[in-house]
Amino acid sequence: MIHQTFNDAISPLLRKCKSVQHLKQIHAHLLKTYLPQNPYAISPLLEVAATSGCDGDSFFSYACRIFKNLQQRNIFMYNSMIRGYFLSRFPKQAILCYLDLIDHGFLANKYTFPPLIKACALVYRELKRIGYLVHAHVVVLGYENDAFVVSALVEFYSLFDLKVARVLFDKSSAKDVVVWTVMVDGYGKVGDIESARVLFDEMPERNVISWSAMMAAYSRVSDFREVLCLFREMQKKDIKPNDSVIVSVLTACAHLGAITQGLWMHSYAKRYGLDANPILATALVDMYSKCGYIESALEVFEGISNKDAGAWNAMISGVAMTGDVMKSLELFDKMIASGTQATEATFVSILAACTHAKMVERGLELFDQMYPVYWVQPQFEHYACVVDLMARAGMVEDAEKFVEEKMGGFSNVDANVWGAILSACRKYRNIEIGDRIWTKLSALGVLDGGTQVLSYNIFSEAGREMAAKEVRKKFSEARSKKIPGCSVIEVDGAVQEFLAGDLSHPQVQHICEMLGFLSKMVKWETVKGCELSLDKVHIIASEPSFGRKNTFKILRKLVVMIEMEKAQIHGCTTLFFLNAKFGTFSFLKGIAPGFLHVIKI
Repeated sequence: MIHQTFNDAISPLLRKCKSVQHLKQIHAHLLKTYLPQNPYAISPLLEVAATSGCDGDSFFSYACRIFKNLQQRNIFMYNSMIRGYFLSRFPKQAILCYLDLIDHGFLANKYTFPPLIKACALVYRELKRIGYLVHAHVVVLGYENDAFVVSALVEFYSLFDLKVARVLFDKSSAKDVVVWTVMVDGYGKVGDIESARVLFDEMPERNVISWSAMMAAYSRVSDFREVLCLFREMQKKDIKPNDSVIVSVLTACAHLGAITQGLWMHSYAKRYGLDANPILATALVDMYSKCGYIESALEVFEGISNKDAGAWNAMISGVAMTGDVMKSLELFDKMIASGTQATEATFVSILAACTHAKMVERGLELFDQMYPVYWVQPQFEHYACVVDLMARAGMVEDAEKFVEEKMGGFSNVDANVWGAILSACRKYRNIEIGDRIWTKLSALGVLDGGTQVLSYNIFSEAGREMAAKEVRKKFSEARSKKIPGCSVIEVDGAVQEFLAGDLSHPQVQHICEMLGFLSKMVKWETVKGCELSLDKVHIIASEPSFGRKNTFKILRKLVVMIEMEKAQIHGCTTLFFLNAKFGTFSFLKGIAPGFLHVIKI
């Protein structure tokens, strides 16, 4: 009777409760009007205090005080506290609360296990055995077919043992959309995209979270075209995208240079008020930056009210890609002044900016200050940036010495780092160091296609034909392949990708004809002492359907810092190459009407 009376009188007030002060007033009314220790009266109050999430952590702190002082408890109270601990990101306390439940002689029910198992998932690296124990209790108490319990168990095991997760999934007779989605997400997180897609296609029903999980899986393996394909399919089924879907699509647009799709997504986010989400805003900054629309990126960035490290990093990285190192450093200083802690990603972007601007002293200064000043422990990527910084500035001997002394020498460094030094050896004609690196890498058997091609070019250009033949022989024996470069252009909403050596494009004949035509017209010069060579230049000539505007942005990371300031092509305007990632080029008049010709170095 008391239980029913309390619910009728107090439940409406609890539903409207928005602050701890209101909660205390309801609690005081309860203490005066009803039996203070009656569990039926306290349980609804405790549930609201523990799980509502209102007023920050104050509600949950008040719930903890209530629970601690209770003389009579029931399973519903324990369930509320376990769920509250999980929602408040106190997983170990949730586990301790469950152990206390057992110690007091209570039996868990189906509402106990989902938040408890999810709490175990948060600390599985430390307390995996506790998760096994909870799973055993689930089986003993007969809840292994409850959809929510199965979903939590599959999520727990998918973090470290997908085989067990799949067994649980297959044996369950209560597979709902949540369980299916968790399994798809589990495969996606380990990169098993085929298994994830098979399950996704077999799902009897899908919700927006299912689509989001599949898109995230494709993003993890860099299959961004499939992300956009999925999104179009999702639109056909009239499913409204959530924040996660929009972030995945924006990430795909950023990597593909699909600015038209990205602009549409930004417009969609604005229409539904989603652009205020800081994660989505950061994705917009990243998308605009990687597509070369730096002013739009800055506009979105300035509109973020509470900028976290992710937002700052995206903006710093975006500006660094344009080669504006001073703006990157200015943003970095503002980030520190705002009280935002710099991260590892921050320094990768800053060091890369210094590299492309050849600001060696500033780059080394920032590297030396990483831990003493900014409390960021340098990682392999930062050491690699320093090597690249030195190598590009012509400090080849210093770069080699840095690798030997700071990075543990040849056996601890991957081919990409040595590739940076070999590239500098080729540019600055340092045959001695190039030979030494080739010899050591060859002995260790860690050469890849890129370093072998660089070594071959070093020897070939130096006139050392025997050494060049030896490199080519090893290259052939190992059946090495150099990862082909590619350029991307978006026209009329469609992304066109050009791979080096790929002749599959439907207009390849026209492109090759124009390539040959322009190659004959190139007049080689020495600019500022830098000798130009044919293998440094790739010319893309496109049909009238491609790039009709008078300027064109190269949308891919392949475009590297140009070593010269200008080059002359007979009968054309002078082209200026000024930045690291994107080049805006003049329209080449007088060569072929209707054609846009882009020179990429």
